[in-house]
Amino acid sequence: MKRRLAAIAALTALATATAACGATEEGAAGPGGIYTTIDGSKQIDATAPINPFNPQGSTFAGYDAMSLAWPKNSLLDADQFYPGIARSWTVTPGQGEVDIHLQPDARWSDGRPVTSEDVRVSIGLAYTQGGSAYTVNSGAAGAAADITVLDGKTLKITQGANRSNAFLRNVLSTIVVPAHVYGHLLPTGFWDTLKTARGTGPAAERAKAVITGLGQQVIAFAPGKDVSAGPFVLERVNPGAALLTKNPYFYDAARIGPSKVKVLNYTGNEQIWNYLVSGKLDSAPFTAVPAAVMNRIERTPGNEVRRGYSPVAAALAFNQSHKPYDDLHVRRALAYLINRAQVTKVASPEAGTAAVTTSGIHASAAKAWLGDGLAGLDPYKVDPAKAEQELKAAGMVKKNGFWAMPDGSPWTVRINVPASFSDWVAAAKSVASQLGDHGVRATVVTSADYILYLDELAAGKYDVGFWLMGLGPSPYNIFQRLYGSANGWQLLAGRLTHVPPGKQGNWMGGPETVGGVNPGELTNRLNLATPEEQKRIVAALARFTNEQLPVIQIYDYVNTQFVNTTRYTGWPPPGSEALRLPAGVWMQLGMIKKK
Repeated sequence: MKRRLAAIAALTALATATAACGATEEGAAGPGGIYTTIDGSKQIDATAPINPFNPQGSTFAGYDAMSLAWPKNSLLDADQFYPGIARSWTVTPGQGEVDIHLQPDARWSDGRPVTSEDVRVSIGLAYTQGGSAYTVNSGAAGAAADITVLDGKTLKITQGANRSNAFLRNVLSTIVVPAHVYGHLLPTGFWDTLKTARGTGPAAERAKAVITGLGQQVIAFAPGKDVSAGPFVLERVNPGAALLTKNPYFYDAARIGPSKVKVLNYTGNEQIWNYLVSGKLDSAPFTAVPAAVMNRIERTPGNEVRRGYSPVAAALAFNQSHKPYDDLHVRRALAYLINRAQVTKVASPEAGTAAVTTSGIHASAAKAWLGDGLAGLDPYKVDPAKAEQELKAAGMVKKNGFWAMPDGSPWTVRINVPASFSDWVAAAKSVASQLGDHGVRATVVTSADYILYLDELAAGKYDVGFWLMGLGPSPYNIFQRLYGSANGWQLLAGRLTHVPPGKQGNWMGGPETVGGVNPGELTNRLNLATPEEQKRIVAALARFTNEQLPVIQIYDYVNTQFVNTTRYTGWPPPGSEALRLPAGVWMQLGMIKKK
């Protein structure tokens, strides 16, 4: 459950604007050294424990919650990271072993040193949550096989025999918590149980149940106070905001400009727009803003826009187990009828660019991965004549000016979107209007919230729905959105299988192979391939996606953020990959200074 909610929070942060509310005078940005912002990944829950393993936990990445390292978000090399709790790391060829060297001066906010044992305990807790490098599934690709403490500030993490080139980045993303606070959650004999769980047979299954059975206990754990190794420590939290104060024991405290950070709660787009217009935020993460509101924001003294790459695209996705979307001709016809530039202008004029084509990849990453090959893909420019040819090839018939099913029954394209995603709702309405202009009946159906939307999507209730795709920077993550569990491919214990439509979250319902190409298998190989092999696979998957259209790529997001130069300076420049990191990490990198 924790992983699912965390994934939802991450997707929500990328797809929609977050917004601040509940500001108080104490929370207002000003000369008192309080840096005011919002957390783009979650709403504040004053009842949530101070626990980074809890999806709503009262912890904030980059401020009081720390990872071993922070991703640089390189387009082509997902293994580039900035130091965090780890000062440096060394890795053997093939990522068989990773040696982690901790910051020598790192201490917790209670003054105790950060040690290798803290990392080891943190990894043990991560096993109870499962996933990435820390899974108890025997033979899972990219799983850690052993964690060895070499000394107080160094430890070695060994990858299992079923290798993945995502191992290093998964290890470096490990959240680190204090062993003297969390260590009691791991029972005596935990590591022996974990070793047994990695095997096979009844004993292994019992051991797995013990490990995963600890998961809810870890999520629910509520420490009495925040013990942080980050630049800040939580002082207090209420329904409107969280107040964090500077951690004097942070290993690089001299770099941290603000004395306090106020993280405001949010409920919707309008609140953050109002805060920006009134100049009350020092920075705001990705925010979808209409053009008229953008003009007001930019007129506020000190406000500046920072735009950069966002590895996400919005797409119209098909359930190919539902007719007539199982027919490629129908999907192509719709692609030839949608003016993507017009949709983008209506839905996301400030935070999106019209997709140049459907490749499965954000345009910026596509240029880096495909080079000249990008120009060889069908751009699917608006062409009603081609659309008509495709619909006729699918056997569709026209009755009274509208296209109908081959048997003459009515056909309506029902586009599902979550009501809270304002840009998706606007995009869906624009698409529906365009299709109607060309004789294709279309309607927009909204879900009350995003969680319900994802549940109904996974249950296969929708014909067509908006879907986030292209989630880089790693090529596996890019294509896993299209050729992973949502389309039937399941990776368990190192073995890739394909489940039928309607089973285990397979709502896209695409065939396992087309013309001898198995896109799920190709996607899985991206985790094991060399850089040159990855380029060949990415090119093949882009061509396949362009030809088969499991989705129609509508617009690529632009990471549109806001800063205010009245109180602080040193912001990441426009286009910087650091814009995709929390402002607390900017501070760790020495960027943010009092003005």
